[in-house]
Order: sequence, then structure tokens, then C-alpha cells
Amino acid sequence: MEKAINRQQILLQHLNPSASSSSSDQNYNSAISASACLAGDSAAYHRNSVFGDDVVVVAAYRTALCKSKRGGFKDTYPDDLLAPVLRALIEKTNLNPSEVGDIVVGTVLAPGSQRASECRMAAFYAGFPETVPVRTVNRQCSSGLQAVADVAAAIKAGFYDIGIGAGLESMTTNPMAWEGSVNPRVKQMEQAQNCLLPMGITSENVAHRFSVTRQEQDQAAVESHKKAAAATASGRFKDEIIPVATKIVDPKTGDEKPVTISVDDGIRPNASLSDLGKLKPVFKKDGSTTAGNSSQVSDGAGAVLLMKRSLAMAKGLPILGVFRTFAAVGVDPAIMGIGPAAAIPVAVKSAGLELDDIDLFEINEAFASQFVYCRKKLGLDPQKINVNGGAMAIGHPLGATGARCVATLLHEMKRRGKDCRFGVISMCIGTGMGAAAVFERGDGVDELCNARKVETNNLLSKDAR
Repeated sequence: MEKAINRQQILLQHLNPSASSSSSDQNYNSAISASACLAGDSAAYHRNSVFGDDVVVVAAYRTALCKSKRGGFKDTYPDDLLAPVLRALIEKTNLNPSEVGDIVVGTVLAPGSQRASECRMAAFYAGFPETVPVRTVNRQCSSGLQAVADVAAAIKAGFYDIGIGAGLESMTTNPMAWEGSVNPRVKQMEQAQNCLLPMGITSENVAHRFSVTRQEQDQAAVESHKKAAAATASGRFKDEIIPVATKIVDPKTGDEKPVTISVDDGIRPNASLSDLGKLKPVFKKDGSTTAGNSSQVSDGAGAVLLMKRSLAMAKGLPILGVFRTFAAVGVDPAIMGIGPAAAIPVAVKSAGLELDDIDLFEINEAFASQFVYCRKKLGLDPQKINVNGGAMAIGHPLGATGARCVATLLHEMKRRGKDCRFGVISMCIGTGMGAAAVFERGDGVDELCNARKVETNNLLSKDAR
């Protein structure tokens, strides 16, 4: 890019009026300058920033995800979940922790001030100095992804050059519950009242309104477990999971046993349609949403290290992925699960792409009903979605899911190499929203050749179709 600007400057020197020109010519002269082209760099995909100003991910890790109240983290404090993944970002990149401009943690269920303190404590446990600030963010199930997006936006705005977006949830410590009374005014407005619907009821609403059958839902759950089991058995999660040394307390004797947790413990390799078909609906007597085709209630954490590309290159850090765009949208609270179907097209369009350009999708499986609906609504290739399983098998620790998905997506894109350039992460959000983000594989671009090759047409621009 610098060479191109230098060439522009040389050409402009030939175009500029001579030094003896009139004042009006001088005004004309001052209006001419060399700059980066704002039109983008390819017909198939456009850039919104100069190459070195790209916000990139240099590391992304997560804990294993464990069943709340009975899994491997049932006796682990939330701050002891977050600290190991924060520490891993620093240790595995050899980054000076004092260089981090901010740590933003997505988290949902814990009281705000308490969780903010726990996250600050976790940063100290992880080795960050007191000069590095910490804050939390809550956009319910998208909180972890929102944290990553907030950090990316802050880096783009120039607030700092290095930041961490993370996610944390201990659904053992903080179960889903409403505290205090509900404003009676809510009865006067249906949309507001629907914000209080149990998530399982919104799942039933999606299944009923869009004719998603029980068999479709159970089949999606079986596929999720089988893919997650295969990924675990082949070691595909090892690059993203940070082992956590903790303890398990025997509820009967109180005896503590030291353990190291490094494997997701909710995956059922032998899940079958016949077994899932025996489960009764949980939220509606004649419904189709069961414990087997819903996301698991889980404990876990994840963290993502972001910085400017120019800084990552100067430090010699490998670039795992490039943060391209993020979008959050609103939908009907009564069918909140349709959120990804609304958010994904917005984020993809913002990146100058089309759905067919996306090679991998990580769509959170809050419920099989909404997952199946979104897949069908967008016409997505099932072979591109949740290739290593999703939340029905791996788990859904609300605030951590977004960060977990970033780690899972980017490590899988790295494994696939040149056959996988663009990836999308998306999830539905309680009270009726959806969020989505577009990432590019880290080595998918370089300064001089950063356009996707188009072989299907010879038009100069996709706008000419």
C-alpha cells in the first residue's frame, strides 16, 4: 500500500501546477493528495481498512465445557475458570501483559458488580498488572462475541492497540433466575411480556410457527453429538482447550480430589434417534423441545487476544484470524431463536460478501428447533455448519459461548487452510435478538494479493450482474 501511495505522489508531482501559479492554482494544488483507494480491492470482496490496520486474532483459547452442578467444574469458582485462559493468551504468545489496553468479559447470570470483581481478580491471578483495566458486558447469549466485537471496535477507534475479549459463565454458581418483582406494566404490552417467556417456550413457538418437526430436532441433536465425539476422539479440540487444574468435592463425604479438566464432559457419543425419541417434552405437554434436543447448561470460559495486524507482524506473532464485521439485530421476543437468520445476512453483507462466500459457520444450538429453522431459512449447506458439533453436545455456558465459538471456528479454519477463507459465528439472544460476526482465516490475505479468486464469471464487478 505504501508503494502504491508513493507512485501516486510521483504522478501528482507531474500534475501539480508550477510554484509560480496564482493563488487559485495554489488552492487547487492543496486539494490534490495521495490516499488509499476507498473503493475496495476486489470485485468479490472489499476492504474497509488499510491492510496494517486490520484487527486480527493472534490467539483464542477456551476451557473444556462441563455440565453444571454435576460436571468437572461444579466445585470451581468462576474466577478460577477465567484465569487459566487469560494466562494462556500471555504465556503462549510471550506478550508483555502490561501492553494489553483492556480486558472485556462477556458474562450473563451473575450479579453485575460481583462478576466484575471476580473478573478483575481473575486478571490478577493470570498475571496481569494493576494497570490493565477490566470490564464486563452482557448481551445475554452473545456476550462473549460482543466482548470480542467491543475490543475490535476499540482497536479500530484507536483507544488501544491490544485487547482481550473473553467470556465466562458458571451456571452451577449462578443458575438462571429472576430476582425481585416484575413491573406490572409488562402486562400492557405483548412484546414486553414476551421478554419474560421461558426460552423453552420460545423454542416451541419456533417449532410450531415454522413447522420444525420433532424428528428434525432429534436428528440435529444426534448429529451434533456424533460430530463433537468425532472431534474429541481425533484431538481436534486440543489446540483450543486449556487444561484447568481444579478439584472435585464428594457431596457425601466432603473429600476433595484434585483433577485436571481438559475434555468437554457433556458429549454423548452413542446418542441415537431411538433414545432421544423416548424423552418427554419439557416445556409443553404436546411439544417437541426436550432435554435431548436443547443446549446443555454448562460451566466454562474462553478468551481471545486481538491487536492491529501491523503490531502482530512487528512482534512476529502468527495471525489466527482477521475480525471483519459484527452485527446485532432485533427480532420478535416470542420467537427469539430466529435471531441468526436475521443477523447473519447483515454481517455478511457488511463484509462485502455473500452467503455462498462463507466456508464455515458456527451457529449456537440453543435449541434444535431454532437451529434447524435458521439453517433452512438461509439455505445453508449442512456440511459447513458446526462441523465439530455444537451446543447441544458441547454445552452453552451463556456468557462464554461467543468466545468458545471464536476459538473453535478459527482453529478449524487454520486446519483447513486454503480451502477455508471466511467463517461466521452467530447465535440467538434472549428477549429477541441475534448476533453474527465474520472472520477471515489469518493467512488468507497478504498486502499485495488479498482478493478471493472468482472463477464463475468474468464480470468486472459483482454489482454488474
